[in-house]
Amino acid sequence: MFIGSGTVINVVTIVGGAGLGVIIGGRMPERMRALITDILGLITILGAATALAPIASDRYIDSLPQGWPLLAILASLLIGGVIGSALDLERKLEGFGHFLRRRFKAEKDGTFVEGFLASSLLFVIGPLAILGSISDGMGTGTDQLILKSSLDFFAAMAFAASLGWGVAASAIPVGIYQGLWTVAGFALGSVLSDYQVDAMTIVGGLMLLSIGLGLLKIKTIAIGNLLPALAIAPVLVGVLHQFA
Repeated sequence: MFIGSGTVINVVTIVGGAGLGVIIGGRMPERMRALITDILGLITILGAATALAPIASDRYIDSLPQGWPLLAILASLLIGGVIGSALDLERKLEGFGHFLRRRFKAEKDGTFVEGFLASSLLFVIGPLAILGSISDGMGTGTDQLILKSSLDFFAAMAFAASLGWGVAASAIPVGIYQGLWTVAGFALGSVLSDYQVDAMTIVGGLMLLSIGLGLLKIKTIAIGNLLPALAIAPVLVGVLHQFA
């Protein structure tokens, strides 16, 4: 396979899964779609719990000064939130979602933007997106991205059954995000240490938790404004690691 083929496969499976989900979802009564959304919220929270597991790992804790494992995550979110709010990323992401909705001629009153935002974050958060793309870029295999593609196919199908074509549009940011990591892997080799990936995964887990709460209509959080925290976290723990 060529370098970048893993991301191409991932994009195709997201679009294919979303298309199948829309076909199935269009034949479902509204109460069943609402139930599917609730189930997705619960599954997303379960995925968040899995992503948060590294915060208790010896690898992550031992890499930072005493007392800093939790504070590093807090600082990353605060700094990232300030940057994201200043750049108004949430509104810009929603604007991009509305633009795609108009381009795809999706229903005005549908859930295009919600599906786009929720699924975009779901598909880019997690170690498989980063490690798989870097491995693909280094030419050491696409096994991790193929595994991720399998998971994303079923997730896209489930999301699209309830949230519509916005889920398929999430393939665009997924392709860009993973493509950048593939380029990084090709140019620089292994970019992040394990504990830095752990920090990014923990921050991503909290964002997944926010998505789950939103899907369950418990609490709506401006997740887009927190996106810079994904970049802040590995840099911050890298600096703190020097004092461990």
